[in-house]
Amino acid sequence: MLTAKVIGNVVATKKDKSLTGVKLLVIQPVNSKYEEIGKPLVAVDTYGAGPGEIVFFAKSKEGAQGLPRALTPADAGVAGIIDTIYRIED
Repeated sequence: MLTAKVIGNVVATKKDKSLTGVKLLVIQPVNSKYEEIGKPLVAVDTYGAGPGEIVFFAKSKEGAQGLPRALTPADAGVAGIIDTIYRIED
């Protein structure tokens, strides 16, 4: 699992039928200090995350496993919304 900050929403009037009713978010991967790493990406969301929230997500086929249809074309998916992160210093 990876962590990311929700930085936007995607509106698509035409998309694959299996994505009908599925919320699409733009997420920015972050490290444990909430520093941006990598490039933003689009992820499916069934948990209701919103802009500014920190989420954990999965990439590849695991990203779509939280969706109702098994073969939904999604490269990343939100797996939960993070309330708090406790980081142990070295």
